[in-house]
Amino acid sequence: MPYLKIIRVISNRSKAFGLTRAENASIPTAYHNLISGKYHASGEKDVTVIQKAREKYNADLAQMVIADEPDIVVCAGWMHVFDEHFLDPLTEKKIPVINLHPALFGKYDGKDAIKRAYDDYHKGQLENNRTGIMVHYVIRDVDRGTPIIQREIECRPTETLDELTNRMHEQEHELILEGTAMAITKLWEERGRTAA
Repeated sequence: MPYLKIIRVISNRSKAFGLTRAENASIPTAYHNLISGKYHASGEKDVTVIQKAREKYNADLAQMVIADEPDIVVCAGWMHVFDEHFLDPLTEKKIPVINLHPALFGKYDGKDAIKRAYDDYHKGQLENNRTGIMVHYVIRDVDRGTPIIQREIECRPTETLDELTNRMHEQEHELILEGTAMAITKLWEERGRTAA
C-alpha cells in the first residue's frame, strides 16, 4: 500500500515490538498506559475510580489520535477495550477504527481466542475443525463490529497450541494489510460520494 502513510504508532505496552519497529522506521510513537499515565494507581481496587480512570484514558487517547488527523485507526495487538469516550469522538470526526482479531466473526470474542478454539478443537467441539482471523470495524461490543475480511484456518491434529498460534500470526500479517486496504478503499469511495 504505497499510497498510505503511518503517521503514528501508539501502544499501551511499553515493550511492544511495534514501537521499536516504528522508531526504527522514523515513525512517531506514543506510549499511552493507564497506570504509568497516572490515570489510576497500580493495584487500585475501587471500581468507581477504575471506571473514571478508563473513561479519562479513552478520552485522552481519542484527542491524541484526532490531533494527528488520520484517515483511519488500525488496531493490531491493542489489548484495551474502547468505550464511547474513545469511539464517539472518532465517529464524530468520521475516523473509522478497525481491529485484527484471531477468530471468525461471532466466535471466541475477546481474550485468548486462539487457545479457546484450540481447546474446543481437541474436545471435538470446533465447528468444521476451523478457526480463523478477521479484520473488523470496532464498536463498543468487543469483536462484534462488521467484518471487513475473514480467513478460515484449519486446525491440525498433531499441532501444538504454539504452532497454531504461530501459523495464525503469519496469516494475520497478510490479513491486516488486506483489511486495511479494503477499509481505506471503502472510506475513500464514501468520501468521494459525499463530495460529489
